[in-house]
Parts: sequence; structure tokens; C-alpha cells
Amino acid sequence: MDKNEFRVLIKYCFLKGKNTVEAKTWLNTEFPYTTPGKSTIKDWYAKVGRGEMSTEDGEGSGRPKEVVTGENIKQIHKMILSYRKLKFYEITDTLKISTERVHHIIHDYLDI
Repeated sequence: MDKNEFRVLIKYCFLKGKNTVEAKTWLNTEFPYTTPGKSTIKDWYAKVGRGEMSTEDGEGSGRPKEVVTGENIKQIHKMILSYRKLKFYEITDTLKISTERVHHIIHDYLDI
């Protein structure tokens, strides 16, 4: 089962008046190998209790997941061409992206 289906079941338990321990016990008996953890159930109970009745994931905050853009590739290429002994952390500090993504761009897109 995916997490949205578990959220529906946890919401059902909440609306039936079960506490988190009873919900966890019931879910463990019905789905012994895929039940979410105790803290996850508590978090979802708290959300339902605050009135957040949607079982879908909300909009994420922070940086977009896709940072491998043409602009970033061009900037990294220009930085490397201007100073060959540039360090990864200097690029990450300048562009505010992870070292993993910088490594990915340098090796997979720029073939350096």
C-alpha cells in the first residue's frame, strides 16, 4: 500500500475515535509488513486533528528539485574555464546547490 492509502485508513481510525496506539495495533494486524511507524501515525493524527483532512501530499517548500538547468550548466562551465583549480564547495556556495548536483553536472553534462 502507498502512503496515501495509509493516510485514508489513519483518518478513518481518527474519525472512529481510536487513539494512535489502537490505530497502530489495528494497522499492524491488517498490514504487518508495510505499516507506517508510530511517529508517522502520530504526525498524521495531529494533522487530521488540526483539520487538515486531505490525504494528498502538500506543496513542498524550499528549492526546486531540479537544479540541473541550462543556466546552472553554463555558469559552472564558465567558472571552471575561468579558474581550473576551482573546488566543489566554491561552486556550491556560489550557486547554492548541492555538491552531488555539481558533481553530476560536471561529469555528466560537461564531461570534465
